[in-house]
Amino acid sequence: MAHTSPTTSDAATTPAASGTPSPPEPEVTMGAALNQALRDALAEDPDVVVYGEDVGPLGGVFRVTDDLASDFGEERCFDSPLAESGIVGTAIGMAMYGMRPVVEMQFDAFAYPAFEQVVSHLAKMRNRTRGALTLPVVIRIPYGGGIGGVEHHSDSSEAYYTHTPGLRVVTPGTPADAYSMLREAIACDDPVVFLEPKRRYWSRQSVELPVRTRPMARSVVRRPGTDLTLIAYGPTVETALEAAEQAAAEGCEVEVVDLRQLAPFDDATVTASVRRTGRAVVVHEASVFGGYGAEVAARVTEQCFHYLEAPVLRVGGLDVPYPPPKLEEHHLPGVDRILAAVDRLQWESQWTEDHG
Repeated sequence: MAHTSPTTSDAATTPAASGTPSPPEPEVTMGAALNQALRDALAEDPDVVVYGEDVGPLGGVFRVTDDLASDFGEERCFDSPLAESGIVGTAIGMAMYGMRPVVEMQFDAFAYPAFEQVVSHLAKMRNRTRGALTLPVVIRIPYGGGIGGVEHHSDSSEAYYTHTPGLRVVTPGTPADAYSMLREAIACDDPVVFLEPKRRYWSRQSVELPVRTRPMARSVVRRPGTDLTLIAYGPTVETALEAAEQAAAEGCEVEVVDLRQLAPFDDATVTASVRRTGRAVVVHEASVFGGYGAEVAARVTEQCFHYLEAPVLRVGGLDVPYPPPKLEEHHLPGVDRILAAVDRLQWESQWTEDHG
């Protein structure tokens, strides 16, 4: 897709020698990039194992683990019982003995039975043992809407995990980041909740794998602008870029920041952008009340107060449970709702300037 092509902040490019045009890079989907990241990690490190519900011979519901069981054997990529608490509990035990398990929760709302294991043990073990034990566990969670999933198959659960100290929480917005960030997550000694935007599994990007992008702890400016900062992550990055293009056609140059890692938070990149533009909108699929955007808005307000020309706004899902498939488009934030927030900020800034 046009909005996910790599930039200098994403996938690095090499000038062609002697002025000869480089051959076009192959298009890769996010699902394929994740598959390649798992494949390369399994090949390079014998301590890595991949497991979860239907991730073995079937290749997972979204086929992200396709062919891994046949290529690496069912000792390295295998199916688990239908018990999410057991999946995470065994991963904790494996990590305590030196392995690097990568587990899949299959769907976001399926992960809740494992929540006690995550917040009470996975997130706290390193602190509880004063650093003696690390738990290099990656929990892959397909999250968000956009696929018309039925009840319990679509949710935006990022705030639960970001509120839990001891966890890294990351979410890629492009196929290149999906590959690079998953490789980095697997190599990390901290537990990582890896949120995969399921509606973007089929998004394409011209990039040659393997590729290493900016470290996952850093946010990235996907589109430069001067008038307003759109702060997005995961599934809403592409939506924000589409809104920025439409705003540009109307004379408003919008900067788009992709957070990438939600916790810990990259204050430097975000605040630098907002101080340049003076206005900010946070976009996410989760319900607005108590959502992750509230934390972002608070941090931006605290650190950029004297630079802001208008309040920080949030655009997100409605404050209702995820609706049935045919109503999902009305729940999720789209380009029109983002542009409405952009217009409101411009109006409020102009009113403040006119009235002192």
